[in-house]
Amino acid sequence: MQVIEASTGTRHSESLVVAEAVSRVIGSNGTSTTILDSVSFTIPYRSLFAINGPSGSGKSTLLNILTGIDQATSGTVRFAGRTIDAMSENQLARWRGRNVGIVFQFFQLLPTLTARENVELALELGGTIPRRERRGRSLDVLAEVGMADYANRLPSQLSGGQQQRVAIARALANDPPVLVADEPTGNLDSKTAHQVFDLLQHLTELGKTVIYVTHDRELAARATSRVDLLDGRVIGLSAAVAEATS
Repeated sequence: MQVIEASTGTRHSESLVVAEAVSRVIGSNGTSTTILDSVSFTIPYRSLFAINGPSGSGKSTLLNILTGIDQATSGTVRFAGRTIDAMSENQLARWRGRNVGIVFQFFQLLPTLTARENVELALELGGTIPRRERRGRSLDVLAEVGMADYANRLPSQLSGGQQQRVAIARALANDPPVLVADEPTGNLDSKTAHQVFDLLQHLTELGKTVIYVTHDRELAARATSRVDLLDGRVIGLSAAVAEATS
């Protein structure tokens, strides 16, 4: 497994992510809307970290800023000691490809590809595994999420929970040290949601860091650490995060 190491000599050397006074403001024609307002927190290595809050609190925007998909208007995000808002678009794309796997709420599997082919496509785009090894790797990672027996099925032949497991396998294909998930259980029934969440929790036991967005208080409470947002502002930090941020 690929592992991100923190830069030495930093104040938060024990933290994978350090967000400092991150703000995001959008607007046009002389009007502006503040999506995030001076948000600061840290994310420990190998944690199950929740970004929690109601709809409209800025959760997804914050997640996108942490992964470099969106840019903050002001503030800084350091990922393992590296300031990602200083990277170019090409640098960010390469960095994400090596270090971050992304799981979407709506699965976003290609409907004409089988489960195995969806995972193999991620391997092709990642370019870190030789072509001759991609089929075996895709089957291995599907087995890790309990989907080996469904490798040759199309997404339309899978349940919502099964599709989400394939989406997680795809995110894990290139063995990134970090997995991010935007409302990963939002479209699942309660029983299936907890099964998928158990899988995410297990990944941290294997050494990965999982960062997820949720508005579900029960799922947020299962995090090892978390930040709570309301109207773009931090209204609470778990004890572990508050201690590291202070």
